[in-house]
Amino acid sequence: MKTDFGKNLAALRRERGIGQVELAQGIGVSKGIISLWENSLREPTLSSLVALAQYFHVTLDDLVTLDA
Repeated sequence: MKTDFGKNLAALRRERGIGQVELAQGIGVSKGIISLWENSLREPTLSSLVALAQYFHVTLDDLVTLDA
């Protein structure tokens, strides 16, 4: 099973016209971390997922959908 988290995060960010730097500052991580997440090179911690969900006003399910 693989998650679509990286794609979902990038799409959410772009749909809302938010740059990686702005998002990083908004949740307290580096721009590099955002890039790693979006390129599926690293997975966020649970606390980072919660911060992202709150930032975008979405559920965790919206961020992390499963692709069977």
